[in-house]
Amino acid sequence: MSCCAPGAEMALDLDRVTSGLPSSQEIRLASRSLGHDLRQTNLSVPTVHCAACIQAIETALGRLDHVERVRVNLSTKRVSIQWRGTEIPPVVAALGRLGYDAHLFDSEVGEKDRTLSELIRAVAVAGFAAGNIMLLSVSVWSGAEGATRDLFHWLSALIAIPALAFAGGIFFRSAWNALRHGRMNMDVPIAVGVSLAYAMSLYETINHGDHAYFDASVSLLFFLLIGRTLDHVMRERARTAVSGLARLAARGAMVLRGDGTRDYLPVGEIEPGMQLLIAAGERIPVDGKIIRGSSDLDCSLVSGESTPRNAAPDDSVQAGVLNLTGPLTIEATAAAKDSFLAEMVRLMEAAEGGRTHYRRIADRVSALYAPVVHLTAFATFLGWMAATGDWHRAITIAIAVLIITCPCALGLAVPIVQVVAARRLFENGVMVKDGSAMERLATIDTAVFDKTGTLTLGLPRLVNATSIDPAMLAVAADMAVHSRHPFSKAIAGFAGLGGQSRFDIVSEHPGFGIEATAAGITWRLGRRGWAGWKARTGGEGKHGYGGTVLTKDGTIVATFDFEDALRADAKAAIEQLNDAGVSVEMLSGDTAGACGEASKMLGIDHFVACLLPSGKVERIETLAKDGHKVLMVGDGLNDTPALGAAHVSIAPATAADIGRNAADFVFLRESLLAVPLAIDVSRKAGSLIRQNIVIAIVYNAVAVPIAVLGYVTPLIAAIAMSVSSLLVIGNALRLQGSKPNSQAKDVGRDSLSNFNELVRSS
Repeated sequence: MSCCAPGAEMALDLDRVTSGLPSSQEIRLASRSLGHDLRQTNLSVPTVHCAACIQAIETALGRLDHVERVRVNLSTKRVSIQWRGTEIPPVVAALGRLGYDAHLFDSEVGEKDRTLSELIRAVAVAGFAAGNIMLLSVSVWSGAEGATRDLFHWLSALIAIPALAFAGGIFFRSAWNALRHGRMNMDVPIAVGVSLAYAMSLYETINHGDHAYFDASVSLLFFLLIGRTLDHVMRERARTAVSGLARLAARGAMVLRGDGTRDYLPVGEIEPGMQLLIAAGERIPVDGKIIRGSSDLDCSLVSGESTPRNAAPDDSVQAGVLNLTGPLTIEATAAAKDSFLAEMVRLMEAAEGGRTHYRRIADRVSALYAPVVHLTAFATFLGWMAATGDWHRAITIAIAVLIITCPCALGLAVPIVQVVAARRLFENGVMVKDGSAMERLATIDTAVFDKTGTLTLGLPRLVNATSIDPAMLAVAADMAVHSRHPFSKAIAGFAGLGGQSRFDIVSEHPGFGIEATAAGITWRLGRRGWAGWKARTGGEGKHGYGGTVLTKDGTIVATFDFEDALRADAKAAIEQLNDAGVSVEMLSGDTAGACGEASKMLGIDHFVACLLPSGKVERIETLAKDGHKVLMVGDGLNDTPALGAAHVSIAPATAADIGRNAADFVFLRESLLAVPLAIDVSRKAGSLIRQNIVIAIVYNAVAVPIAVLGYVTPLIAAIAMSVSSLLVIGNALRLQGSKPNSQAKDVGRDSLSNFNELVRSS
């Protein structure tokens, strides 16, 4: 369930010294011009935690003069403000009046998750206290009387004090911060109920009463903190994608000055017009144009294809592209903040921001919980005061109403099913990274697949090795070990078949191939037109990766054909999706010919080829506007914005780090059967979530009237609250009991070892 931020800081006293907050000048310097006198400022607001926070901030800032647009990104805790003119709107002061501390946003800043640490400690303290108080309560329930009963009550009171002060402080601070700024949240009734239960219990103890309710107040905290911790972990998962994508950027580059001197500059100080020296193995820091040199470039960030692209003078290059084989001199055409990689980050943040308006079913059902509970409890108190005049009885019944309508069952309705479903998926080779994604996955009607690395393995494979003379294959393999080119890696696997070849000189010609000399013979391995200079050149090979040959003194002696193998059971997975009522499309940066061949083999009717990252996002947004709920399955760096823009996303474990971080699910095997399996489990989980919410609502509909009529004590209310939670948990465990099919078992085999490898690589 969503509430205001745990441990939320108190509102700023604007009359005090505000050192550490951004000044107007700092905001201006950090803002980005969007043209037409429009600027954008990004602020970090760490205490944004729920939909109520988003609405309050967007409404308040939207009313300021000169502000054109406000968007709050819940996953990155970022507020983006677009404003016009030379006068900077007082956004920091406005946020301060709402009780939010704001700082300049920096996607590269990584801090320890203090909120998670606080929640874990609070859960431990509350659980320890609740367990001990329950043990003492058993003795009271068993008939302890007189001094013995009072002793157990006093011990319970002493144990409850640190639990309320530390674990309960999370709710008390959040409730107080909301109330003092004229807002309401879910923590207010929790704080009131816990405080009144403890106060009444202390009153009963002092007056030697028969019953105290310390166990009810502390157990309430324990259950709520478990749900909140799960919710926090799930939300924080989404924040790693943007920061990870930003880390792909080079930290700086060697700048060639006009007088021939060289300086190393941080990427933020590189300006358009500067000449940069990019060595082999380095990433290009900013968008630019090649002035001197040629090389093979890994453009998977742009096109998603593993095949390197040859770059020559006058060619344009984008930030984040990896230079593979030769040194380049480029002229910067854009600053780092305006580069292709920065645009990728902005696309990812925009996609996440669009997703933040999604609310879990439990949040929607419990939207009116706080005011309804308060009004019900207050009306109960007034009614019993008017009827009996006994304030002790009236307040006791009001406390029972607050406790029995505790949102524990409602709060657990979603996360407990998510935990069980996540375990079920993991046992079958699927890792869940965002619990809310299962609810979204259950509603999808369209699945969009990237081709290279997703439907295929993304690794070129030599397919005609048996038809090549073994001696020539051995020569080519021994040459290939001197290169990092993907085709060379595919050939290098055959090294040693014919004995070690002795070469006098081996050199790589970026964009063309490898040349070696031995005993006066010149060998070339590479492009047909370059290597086979004595032979008549031909077109590309039938597999789309053709054109690679081995020549001896200019005469072709071997031709190499490559293909990218399909993932295991990819066609079967597509068929299962169609049977489940899910339409399938393929989006790729590859050529139409390669896409057409793959779609024909897999039985995919619709595909779009030659797409850039923004094109994939646009296609997904078009499908969404047409009313479709889209699942994106992709692995490349260029798929990251599309993974974020989709209603829900899945990536293979072989995906780039950024793709895995951006995805909601990661499947740990080569088989794509994990995709229909995840949909099946998610749909069953969605059904159980709805059942749990019905259980919670029916429980409250029955229990609240009984409590209002005075038939329930706070002790019975606490027991009823616990029973409702147990019912929800028991219903969720039914998902664990269902058996996976045989195909799913194959998908899950060795998933634990794959998972361990994935964690180590991350």
